[in-house]
Amino acid sequence: MCGIAGFVSLAPMGADAATRIVTAMADRIRHRGPDAGDVWVDAAAGVALGHRRLSIVDLSSAGAQPMDSASGRFTLVYNGEIYNHAEIREALGGAGRSWRGHSDTETLLAAIEAWGIERALQACAGMFALALWDRHERSLTLARDRMGEKPLYLGWQGQHLLFGSEIKALQAHPAFERQIDTAVLGNYFRFGNTPGRSSIWAGIGKLPPGSYLTYRLGSGRTLPEPTLYWSIDTAAEAGRADRFRGSAEDAADALGAVLSKAVGQQMVADVPLGAFLSGGIDSSTIVSQMQAQSARPIKTFTIGFEEPEYDESVHAEAVARHLDTEQTTLKLTAADAQAVVPSLAALFDEPFGDTSAIPTLLVSRLARQEVTVALSGDGADELFAGYSRYHSPRMRAVWNFGRLAPGPLRTLAGRRIGGAAYSPSSSRDPAAFLAGMYDLSLSQWRVPPVIGSHGTIPATAMPKGVDHVGLMMLADTHRYLPDDILTKVDRTAMSVSLETRAPFLDHRVVEFAMRLPTEALVRDGVGKMPLRNLLYRSVPREILERPKMGFAPPIDHWIRGPLREWAEDLLSAESLGASGLLDVAAIRARWTEHLSGQRNHRDPLWIALMFQSWLRENAA
Repeated sequence: MCGIAGFVSLAPMGADAATRIVTAMADRIRHRGPDAGDVWVDAAAGVALGHRRLSIVDLSSAGAQPMDSASGRFTLVYNGEIYNHAEIREALGGAGRSWRGHSDTETLLAAIEAWGIERALQACAGMFALALWDRHERSLTLARDRMGEKPLYLGWQGQHLLFGSEIKALQAHPAFERQIDTAVLGNYFRFGNTPGRSSIWAGIGKLPPGSYLTYRLGSGRTLPEPTLYWSIDTAAEAGRADRFRGSAEDAADALGAVLSKAVGQQMVADVPLGAFLSGGIDSSTIVSQMQAQSARPIKTFTIGFEEPEYDESVHAEAVARHLDTEQTTLKLTAADAQAVVPSLAALFDEPFGDTSAIPTLLVSRLARQEVTVALSGDGADELFAGYSRYHSPRMRAVWNFGRLAPGPLRTLAGRRIGGAAYSPSSSRDPAAFLAGMYDLSLSQWRVPPVIGSHGTIPATAMPKGVDHVGLMMLADTHRYLPDDILTKVDRTAMSVSLETRAPFLDHRVVEFAMRLPTEALVRDGVGKMPLRNLLYRSVPREILERPKMGFAPPIDHWIRGPLREWAEDLLSAESLGASGLLDVAAIRARWTEHLSGQRNHRDPLWIALMFQSWLRENAA
């Protein structure tokens, strides 16, 4: 796991200046790779690549980046892990080929040189973001992993195409312009993150998951549309054409086989490795699979809360005892939160309103004291129907209404519920209507308190032949998973130089999940049945069966109590009005209601607090 940064400049620039700038860009993300760093510059072409290294596989200098291909045609900077790189090496000639070391970076370069970028990416099972300079074609290719585990930002700022693992790397370039995109700000207040391909900064976006983009010198400021080499929609379509037809036990067997391989490959590291353990189905499944393949106890890490109604650590410890892991638990207090909160704005670069960022950061810090790599259970809810909202009577009613109501009535209902944010194109069919209503149901601010911008609920192309549960799962893998969950885990873990790996997001596990019909995933309103049946083979049902609590701290209590002074400072009328961007009265009204105890506005207020905190951090 590492950090990458760089640029292509259309303006003349000397080698010394280019080296100085790209070094500064890479140094801004030193936390992603504290072990080493280097840069590569072709001043004549106006290209500069920077890299920060967190050494995981092949700790020697043979794994250093930027790395040239064997022929010298390509230069690569790369962030991530290719878990099946040993298999790729074998396909490329194995031991009969001359290799400099055993890093997956060298394997990836060799695959690109032998097969071309698209076939090489399709051969990779892993998480990654990369920048590849082709001397022959005089082109820069940027690529991102299938599920969006690793971030990659890019955009034109003046005459410079900037890119990097985090926006702070782009901000280190002197051409970076700090102009807030108010349309994106409206969507931030809806979802607590900046969804899709946009960022909070005008002109800067994200490369979509599962895609690559090639910019050729001489193209001016025109960027081609990214090319998809894999998509969740295509995987879902293939899964519907090849439905899994076995029994519940057959499904658990098949899942166990594909997940065991993914876990085994993700346990390969030349540094200490462990796992996050919440005691829930997802993380417990990963830990049980790890322990089954390990000759020694797996190191597991858990965050708990002093408030019993929020604390799952006792359940995690029960799972740890049963699996005989080496368990470490930290109980989180309000004082711990107070110490962490001021750092969140700098950590995320963009406003980020998910309260579970606090415990995720703290469990990452806890784990980093003993390991450099931690596996997690992220992705299971979205792939195996784990969220309770998938099974809510309300969303089923929306789906039935959408199926039965004519288009004009769907439009009328959408406008009435969603107001100006509702897109008429979301009424074109029942699937699109459900997707629009689902997005609205996830909005924390139905009317975002942003002057001149209420955000938009974009129409989502939804496939035919999928029921309402499948549609909501697909919607979440498109947006919530990469824009919230994976963003949260990447930034918090990498801020302490911890690599996280998510076996459920191995594309082979994802493609298997897409084959499972809803009836195989859900029974009596309870999801993740294949996971449960697999896990019950190694952990007793009574240890695991309990209501899902999530990973959110008691922020609603804290901002009324120990964090109240901090919150009041950010939510004062003077502070809210200073930027000229926010509806002061709307936010103050919710804050007043929350303080009185009349309503619990935890999530919308936290979104406002995180924006205000981020704005102060970035006011300059």
